[in-house]
Amino acid sequence: MSPRGLVELVVNGEHHGVAIEQQRTLLEVLREDLDLTGTKHGCELGECGACTVLVDGEPHLSCLTLAVEAEGHEITTVEGLASADGLHPLQDAFADLSAAQCGYCSPGMLLTAKALLDSNPSPTLAETKQALSGNLCRCTGYAKILEAIALAATRMASLR
Repeated sequence: MSPRGLVELVVNGEHHGVAIEQQRTLLEVLREDLDLTGTKHGCELGECGACTVLVDGEPHLSCLTLAVEAEGHEITTVEGLASADGLHPLQDAFADLSAAQCGYCSPGMLLTAKALLDSNPSPTLAETKQALSGNLCRCTGYAKILEAIALAATRMASLR
């Protein structure tokens, strides 16, 4: 591949061909080329979780993932969390409980929580805390976030 090449990405179910330089991160491509600014630019060191996206359903730090590494994988950003039917139960619960203050960490929290609930529909508080351990929030005390995830799990269980 030349210094600049075409990468084929599937983001939120849509196919995108993007001409990029090989060293560009997935975060940069999502925000700058695809205009998906819900994924936040935080520390660039993989320490805050603000840039978390799902790659094949698993949380990944997009600031540490090269865009070329994501080729051939399904990428989900916070923009892809809602469906035609409305907001995802996690988004509803975050809104209902005011789980976000400034909202900067919310996209990463939501996607990490989605991966958790997809793999464990009824996590304990300890399991939820462990899953979110890589996502930092400077505004809340995490209580509302944890409550919102538990509420979403309950609501999702009633839909099954």
